[in-house]
Amino acid sequence: MITLDKELNSLAYHGRGIVIGKSPNGKKAVIAYFIMGRSENSRNRVFIGDGDGIRTQAFDESKMTDPHLIIYAPVRVLGNKTIVTNGDQTDTIYAGMDKQMTFEESLRCRTFEDDAPNFTPRISGIVHLEDNSMNYAMSILKSANGNDKSTRRFTFAYSDPISGEGSFIHTYAGDEENGRLPSFVGEPKDVVIPDMSLNEFTDFMWNNLNADNKVSLFTRYIDLETGKFESRIINKNK
Repeated sequence: MITLDKELNSLAYHGRGIVIGKSPNGKKAVIAYFIMGRSENSRNRVFIGDGDGIRTQAFDESKMTDPHLIIYAPVRVLGNKTIVTNGDQTDTIYAGMDKQMTFEESLRCRTFEDDAPNFTPRISGIVHLEDNSMNYAMSILKSANGNDKSTRRFTFAYSDPISGEGSFIHTYAGDEENGRLPSFVGEPKDVVIPDMSLNEFTDFMWNNLNADNKVSLFTRYIDLETGKFESRIINKNK
């Protein structure tokens, strides 16, 4: 098991990242989603609340040069399911599952992002609550090592997750290689979910993200018995 502070400090630029797990006391589902940016356009964003979810918004509309791949709803709620992604595939999953499709089936019509040469992976997660318990799944859609002619699709499902443990997936695996950012490789990383209040967890995540590249962070604790949730948002732009 990897501690989140160690993992978050292992790279200066993870890109976008999703953490899902269960609190140490076994009573709450834990979700975190963060975005990082290197370009002015990517950094010119904030998270804002949108119903039970959130969406991205330009911090300074006059500086927004291209909303493509930048403006979307990262988090939406469908009944007892909470969807979190790094792009507009949130809406794809929501629409598919609303028609009784599975998480995996809903994503079969999507590929990685069209941002050559990186072809940023689309990462997605879903938390499902039922009978005072939870299960969750994560997905990554990525190019074949930078070849945009082929899409590689991976889905990871977690039934009855262990209290105090979770999974962390992010878009990039390291610094630029041959002019492109390498995509995340392998299974989502097994991480420790710390024994913290939501405010403490939010500060913990934010403080361990690279100060230069972090843009926004969303966190949520969901009570497994009642389905009620608490959320926090931190934006670098204020």
